[in-house]
Amino acid sequence: MAGEGRQSSPETSGPTPDGLDTSVPHIARVYDYWLGGKDNFAVDREAAEQVIAAYPGILRDVRAQRAFLANAVGYLACFGGIRQFLDIGTGIPTANNTHEVAQDVEPGCRVVYVDNDPMVLAHARALLVGEPEGNTDYVDADLRDTGQVLAEAAQMLDFSKPVAVMLISVLHLIPDEDDPHAIVTRLMEAVPSGSWLALSHPARDVHPQQVTEAASRFNQLAPAKATLRTRAEILRFFDGLELLEPGLVQVHRWRPGMAVPGDNREAAGYCGLARKA
Repeated sequence: MAGEGRQSSPETSGPTPDGLDTSVPHIARVYDYWLGGKDNFAVDREAAEQVIAAYPGILRDVRAQRAFLANAVGYLACFGGIRQFLDIGTGIPTANNTHEVAQDVEPGCRVVYVDNDPMVLAHARALLVGEPEGNTDYVDADLRDTGQVLAEAAQMLDFSKPVAVMLISVLHLIPDEDDPHAIVTRLMEAVPSGSWLALSHPARDVHPQQVTEAASRFNQLAPAKATLRTRAEILRFFDGLELLEPGLVQVHRWRPGMAVPGDNREAAGYCGLARKA
């Protein structure tokens, strides 16, 4: 299992002194468990295992999403000349965080993280410390409140210069009634030409029976409901942008600027990197 052989967080029930609600699973802590972390509680592990039982491929998929994040950031810092990153839906810090990858290429890169989970906030301020030459910051806000996100991010980022907007496995937490496509449009309208969008999203048209059951189990347990989408629905997030090869592909098949590598496996998630002309 994902958490076998590792230390777990102390168990409590209900709100903790620092505001963490341990009575229901939280998506950031569930992802932490899938990634092999220890910053999760029994309720998170139960939800995570319910999903694994329905769709065992979730473990491979979330690791592929993290690999896409690191590959995309590395490409943008190395070859795209990007020195500013807005990472929305950060999650609990793990290996190869955005600032670590970007500032390893160029120490002066600036990174602003955005999340609205108290546990992410507690960890981010302690762990997301950048290189002395660069800067990292954290915004406690909901993705749906794009005005707040952009206003607070602008305290560190210069929106007159290109910015990479990172939306890694977060938009499935925005239901259709909240119009996630409009949210992405507003974010990309706020950044200038030469900016980029890096996006990954769970799919409902790959292993459909398994992933539908997995999402159903998660949604019965967690307050943040997951909305899976098809490739066509996910492709719409890139409207008006120039997709870098290999385009919108399953998460384990993405390599920057290259054709899709041969791989017979199927991952229930898509990702892509696109430039604003």
